[in-house]
Amino acid sequence: MLSDRRPILFANARIVDPSRDLDIVGDLLIADGVIREAKKGIGAAGVPEGTDVVECRGKLIAPGLVDMRAFIGEPGAGHRETFASASQAAAAGGVTTIICQPDTSPVIDDPATVDFVLRRARDTAIVHVHPMAALTKGLEGKEMTEIGLLKAAGAVAFTDGEKCITNAQVMRRSLTYARDFDALIVHQTEDPDLIGDGVMNESEFAARLGLLGIPKAAETVMLERDIRLVALSGGRYHAASVTCAESLEVLRRAKDAGLNVTASASINHITLNENDIGPYRTFLKVSPPLRAEDDRKALVEALARGLIDVVMSDHNPQDVETKRLPFAEAAAGAIGLETMLTAGLRLVHNGEIELITLLRAMSTRPAELLGIAGGTLKSGAPADVIVVDMDVPWIIDADQLKSKCKNSPFDEARMTGRVVRTIVAGRTVYEFV
Repeated sequence: MLSDRRPILFANARIVDPSRDLDIVGDLLIADGVIREAKKGIGAAGVPEGTDVVECRGKLIAPGLVDMRAFIGEPGAGHRETFASASQAAAAGGVTTIICQPDTSPVIDDPATVDFVLRRARDTAIVHVHPMAALTKGLEGKEMTEIGLLKAAGAVAFTDGEKCITNAQVMRRSLTYARDFDALIVHQTEDPDLIGDGVMNESEFAARLGLLGIPKAAETVMLERDIRLVALSGGRYHAASVTCAESLEVLRRAKDAGLNVTASASINHITLNENDIGPYRTFLKVSPPLRAEDDRKALVEALARGLIDVVMSDHNPQDVETKRLPFAEAAAGAIGLETMLTAGLRLVHNGEIELITLLRAMSTRPAELLGIAGGTLKSGAPADVIVVDMDVPWIIDADQLKSKCKNSPFDEARMTGRVVRTIVAGRTVYEFV
């Protein structure tokens, strides 16, 4: 239930705003759906009459998260997730903006479907929802969509979701055409022929489990190709999910060359590794697969250096019928909207990464890349704000998760830190009690 939108003063909080490299103890004032001030010493005396003053000593205030990659079932697969259920999960996890993927039924590849998504989300979701539209018609990788019309209709970027465009000519034309509209192309860099029948990372561990492996080259070969096509076309390109050290080297060369290239890593790949699969735990079967610990560490280091721009949830609900199967037969995918931040805080508590760096990759940077409001606590910005208790211990209980599906890779995991309040456009949409 949305609260009223009366003014709120959060007092004596740790305020972290990556958009200004700000990390202070101070106050934040919200009124009329926007942020009025975030600074030291606002004080209750200087706020509008009727302001709700909330003492936040020991709590963190940060911009709401912008999740750049989440599958939502509508239209066509509402049994897996709806805008209503996904937004409830998002709010509980501090995500105030969801970027949904186009691999629905029908595919989001025409302006009418973009309009349906925006209207449906407006009517049923409690957080902001923006769609990515398909890059090729029907996600078939053959004929590109009407990028200009789709962007005008409200698509914030273009992708074929989990599918890789293997035709280099189609990819080159798409990048060139999108350049004229300043449109962002987001691509899943996984060569399907190299993946073959693989189900997890190709390694000694996979061999011991008796499972077919997926070589890291399936990712790096396609990423290398895409980078060369970006150099030819001059388009804006974003690697949807990098997972290994070899891909980071390709990415580094592209950025050093001045190409307009950025990349995401999923929360799963920066906090988990292939060994977590343990005794064939299908909730940890994801695509791309979890890699070795050395790759995980390399991803975290790249995130700290800014080589990786975005951390996303890769939220992909799968129901019991597709997950409670032998590992090789189970569907890939894990839910993540509700646990993205708390899982990331593991890295902060372990000293692997700075809090402001993590928040930048989960809020400020994705908002910048997509050209949408959010990811900042600047005066006049929309009041999309989260309050976090950094030190509260808790255990993730599948029965308490708000997503329709419960396939969390962090099921029964012990966590430290959770979102206690989420505000969207000045309204409280979630409060932990």
